[in-house]
Amino acid sequence: MDFYFLFALLIPFSGTFLGAAFVFFSKVNLTNALEKRLLGFAAGIMMAASVWSLLDPAMEHSSFLGRLSFLPAVTGFWAGIIFLFLLDLIVPHFHPKSSQSEGMKVKLSKPVLISLAVTLHNLPEGMAVGTSYAAALEHGGISAASMISLAAGIAVQNIPEGAIVSIPLVSAGYSRSASFAAGVLSGLVEPAGALLIVFFSSFFLGYLPYLLSFAAGAMVYVVVEDLIPEMSQGCHSNSGVLSFSLGFTLMLALDAGLA
Repeated sequence: MDFYFLFALLIPFSGTFLGAAFVFFSKVNLTNALEKRLLGFAAGIMMAASVWSLLDPAMEHSSFLGRLSFLPAVTGFWAGIIFLFLLDLIVPHFHPKSSQSEGMKVKLSKPVLISLAVTLHNLPEGMAVGTSYAAALEHGGISAASMISLAAGIAVQNIPEGAIVSIPLVSAGYSRSASFAAGVLSGLVEPAGALLIVFFSSFFLGYLPYLLSFAAGAMVYVVVEDLIPEMSQGCHSNSGVLSFSLGFTLMLALDAGLA
């Protein structure tokens, strides 16, 4: 485990930390337009990273299968989609712009359910960072620069998410310190997920294409199920689309130029 991986672990977590810290500044608030731009930019980076930083290396790693080199990527991708789909059905959570909770019905406050939604969607992002690191170690077509740029895109998304967790808790009567701590804790699942993937990757080196595409499927699920709908609702959706395009092409350029 080297400097690049430790740095990549801290980048997404720093986004959550910064977003949660908004709770200490009562006059600081994310405008609807700014939130859509941030979500669109992060969605574009994550979608592009899922293709070129995860799925493409997975297929390259399976090139010995010839024309069937796509099979591990397709299998792992669907495994990631189904995994997040099942978590979405089971884990109780509440999307900030939704009118009702999802998952198992439990008697928890709305701020707690929002925290669970953020925590749930942070898991595949940590897995993506951990898997990309494991692939870089195994020369799976991923460079340190690609891993860092992937982590940076995740960090951008984590800024509004950290604020979404901490600010409603203050309105619900919690102290600013406790609300900040809850926001920060919601992001700990990312480095934990990354470390878990790196730890177990040594036991599943032969299945690295499946791990890469699994992380890609999980990330695409989050982008399509959560980020894009929130980016598109209401006004200012056009700025979200432009930000999505900017993030997508930026990640494409970084992956091609720095790989």
